[in-house]
Amino acid sequence: MSSKNATDMLVAKRIIVSGKVQGVGFRYGLAEVARGLHIWGWCRNVPDGTVEAFLQGEAGRMAQVLEWIRQGPPGARVQQVRIEDQAVLEPMLEETIQVFEIRR
Repeated sequence: MSSKNATDMLVAKRIIVSGKVQGVGFRYGLAEVARGLHIWGWCRNVPDGTVEAFLQGEAGRMAQVLEWIRQGPPGARVQQVRIEDQAVLEPMLEETIQVFEIRR
């Protein structure tokens, strides 16, 4: 019986990013980084000026995405990042999350 390395475990997070994070390419930058690291989920602008995201993927790769989120793209000024653990979405039948989308 083989055990998975802690960095290979799937984790899911809900992220709320505040500061100057809208109108600076934050969602597009996040999507590019997440897709490159095979992190799945979505992000969207919220009317209160924050960016919200749901992310799911391997713990080690998630740490890299979270590091990017804390800095953001050039032009962003991240003031606060709220991170909430979420239940990992398991594939149901043949349905699974295998994309990262930008929501409006």
